[in-house]
Amino acid sequence: MINTLDKIEQKILNNERLTKEDGLALFASNDLARIGYLADLVRKRISGDYVYYNVNCHLNLTNICTALCDFCAFGCEATDKKAYAMTMEQIYNKVANACKDPNMKNLHIVSGLHPDWPFSYYVDIIKMLKKEFPQLHLKGFTGVEITHFAKISGKSIREVLQELKDAGIEAMPGGGAEILNDRIRQKLCPNKATAQEWLEVSRTAHQLGIKTNASMLYGHIETIEERVDHLITLRNLQDETGGIQTFICFPFHPANTKLGKTVHRTNVWDDLKTMAICRLMLDNIHNIKAYWVMLTLPIAQLALGFGANDVDGTISEEKIMHDAGANSPKALTRDNLINLIKQTGRIPAECDCNFNIIRTY
Repeated sequence: MINTLDKIEQKILNNERLTKEDGLALFASNDLARIGYLADLVRKRISGDYVYYNVNCHLNLTNICTALCDFCAFGCEATDKKAYAMTMEQIYNKVANACKDPNMKNLHIVSGLHPDWPFSYYVDIIKMLKKEFPQLHLKGFTGVEITHFAKISGKSIREVLQELKDAGIEAMPGGGAEILNDRIRQKLCPNKATAQEWLEVSRTAHQLGIKTNASMLYGHIETIEERVDHLITLRNLQDETGGIQTFICFPFHPANTKLGKTVHRTNVWDDLKTMAICRLMLDNIHNIKAYWVMLTLPIAQLALGFGANDVDGTISEEKIMHDAGANSPKALTRDNLINLIKQTGRIPAECDCNFNIIRTY
């Protein structure tokens, strides 16, 4: 008799789409090696042997935030001793310092939901960055931030996105999706965008020609079924718009968060299995990212054999994940990333924020 995993493998070999039941069966299986093998087959079919990375700087404008989500160790109130809010001069200086690296090409902008900054300040920041650093590709603001901008400005999602695009935003990161389920969002992050609001932002961005990433934060209070439903929701969005460039699955880091006493960090087994299943379920998304900051470098390297074809970039002082206890380096050199990829036998491909290849090695 053919078992469930045999049937799933046959579907994959026939290039057939997996169902929710298939996703649940994969999570229930303990045959990690076989699941990884199947994910690697799909990775080769979709993206070949390139592994994408970029030379980038993360710019976190402020950690003052109105949301204060239970899973977040970065956001805080303005009265907190760790609170900060960058001035235009500080922003300029930070980026100018990062650009001392002649290979710097990408700026990744994500921040807290500041209660007092007007939307116009964010637009002015993007205009300044585009004027002063025209060589940089600007990827900025999550769906949660865009929803916040719409609420504080009285503008529509479309108007906010168009204004940011006109100012210089070229792509958007995928954060803030967490799990697209309002049961979870009501418990963990009731003060920020709902699942439908996050999806509306992505859908509208794609309609305006702004490519986005998408993500999943797993390993907190979600069920396996909710993980699979999240993946299918993103797959449906991609069927509709085709605008998702990369998917990132983040393991939850409970240290320094409100959940730290009740939730434990996922293990390597779960990380690799989840990575592989994401590759198998998301048949219409080209890139699956092994985000080394969250996974650690060794697990990110392993994940390249479990369906991933992207390792993010050099980062240059990441804050959000490290505040939650990530113990990986805060930055890597370009050579570090090239060597990490080459050790797996794959081809390092340096790219910009829209995955235009700059050079390969």
